[in-house]
Amino acid sequence: MSARLIIIEAIEQVAAEQEKVLAPLTDDLVLLESGLDSLCFAILVSRLEDELGTDPFTASEEIEFPVTLGDFVALYAAAQVDEAA
Repeated sequence: MSARLIIIEAIEQVAAEQEKVLAPLTDDLVLLESGLDSLCFAILVSRLEDELGTDPFTASEEIEFPVTLGDFVALYAAAQVDEAA
């Protein structure tokens, strides 16, 4: 399964568990407008580290924090490539 699908499923699962209403999950969705709060994002990043084996937020000192869902997915995809190298 691709990182994108894993991320989308994890977002939907966290939102359901935390009883949050999600905006449509498109690449240009601004994360702050997604319907998730900071607790949801903390849970999400923790789960993604378990599932994908990496946390791009701690893997590098030089990181640009993602603004959109597309940025978020790209960050994880790049981290997986770095891990494989």
